[in-house]
Amino acid sequence: MLDATELALLGLAGYRATRLAVHDTILDPARTRVLAWRRRRPGSAPRTAAVTLVSCVYCMGWWLCGALLAVYLLATGRFHDAPLLVHGVEWLAVAGAAALLNRVDDTLGRTAG
Repeated sequence: MLDATELALLGLAGYRATRLAVHDTILDPARTRVLAWRRRRPGSAPRTAAVTLVSCVYCMGWWLCGALLAVYLLATGRFHDAPLLVHGVEWLAVAGAAALLNRVDDTLGRTAG
């Protein structure tokens, strides 16, 4: 099970990965391609889901935090130390921490600008 330091670091990493995927200009070309792909068939449910994923900090953050947690647990050899249910709760905690940081960032960004 994750301790508070690991949870905090993974939450920070999840926050940064989410900002990178959803907002940073380095991935603008990839997001533009997904948007153009959807415009070719706007009624397509999978294409709409892909656009939602790449534009929503909560959607993208959930999956990125899960991937970060899995990589961390596998790299440290701790994946099999706890039941999957415990890892599911850890995933919720890491994604929650990242979402909270994104929420704070969005709120402070609006008041500062």
